[in-house]
Amino acid sequence: MSDTSDPSAIDPAVTAELTRLRESIDNIDAAVVHMLAERFKCTQQVGVLKANHQLPPADPAREARQIARLRELAESAKLDPAFAEKLLNFIIAEVIRHHETIADGAR
Repeated sequence: MSDTSDPSAIDPAVTAELTRLRESIDNIDAAVVHMLAERFKCTQQVGVLKANHQLPPADPAREARQIARLRELAESAKLDPAFAEKLLNFIIAEVIRHHETIADGAR
């Protein structure tokens, strides 16, 4: 068994592969953050539109459709649908919170 607490004991090829994979993960994380920022820019506009027309912050029917859609996408992408649903529920809760804040400011 090799001593992994000593970086010099790790095969340089393994270190190089770890670095390559971690750089890919870092790039993906950056893309996820930018995509979420774009998503929230759109949902902020939805919140303003809803507030201006006295529509409720939440739309349970749309949320249910989106969750079902995301679960299907997750399955086809080989991602755990339950995880995808949890993530979307977290995002939806944040969007609703933003919409409520926007609506409170419009009153």
